[in-house]
Amino acid sequence: MRDNAIFLSAGVPDPSAAHFEGEGDSAAIAAAVNALLYATLGRRQLIWGGHPAITPMVWAFAEAMDVDYGDWVTLYQSAIFEDMFPEETARFRNVVITEAVGDDRSASLALMRQRMIRENDFGAAVFIGGMRGIFDEFRMISESSPRTRILPVMSTGGAAEKLGRELHATPSFSDELDYVSLFLEQLEIDPNEERSVSRNRLDEMG
Repeated sequence: MRDNAIFLSAGVPDPSAAHFEGEGDSAAIAAAVNALLYATLGRRQLIWGGHPAITPMVWAFAEAMDVDYGDWVTLYQSAIFEDMFPEETARFRNVVITEAVGDDRSASLALMRQRMIRENDFGAAVFIGGMRGIFDEFRMISESSPRTRILPVMSTGGAAEKLGRELHATPSFSDELDYVSLFLEQLEIDPNEERSVSRNRLDEMG
C-alpha cells in the first residue's frame, strides 16, 4: 500500500458519451494536469486510472522532467479496455492491470477503481475535468478514506466543476488559474523541495 499518495481523477469530457456531465475546458484540463505533475513528480506518489487523453500527458511530462515515473507514478488499467490502451501505457513500468468482469465494462471499471482506492492510502484526491466517473471515484474515496483532502479544480469544467459546487469548494478552485501555485499551496508542497531524478540522470551526475 502506498502511504499518503495523491490520487488523480481526470479526463476530457466527451459530449457524445452517455456519462457526460458538462462541457470541459480542454486547455485548462491540460494546464491543470501538467501543473499537478510539475508540483508532485519526484516529490509525491501519484496514482490514477488510465485515461486515453491523460496517460500521454503524464508520460510526456515525466520524460521532459527526467523523473523516474516507475517509482513515482502508478497507473491502474482494466484488462477489458486493453485494445484501447494508448501506446504510452506500455512504457510505464508501474502499471496495475485489473481483471475484466466478463464482458461487462461497467463492472470491470468499478473493480479497477475499487482496487486502486483500496490498495493505496491517499492524502489528497485531485479532480480535473472528467465525466460521471469523477463522482464514482469521489464517493469511493470518501467512503474508504474520509480524511483524504478533496481538491476539485472547478475552472477545468466537466464533472469537477459540478463536484466543486456540490461540495461548496473554496473560490480558489474556480478562480485561481495559476495551477502550479494552487497545487503547491493545497498539497502543502514547498516549491524548493528537491525532486528525485531518474536513475539515468544519477548515472550521468556520478
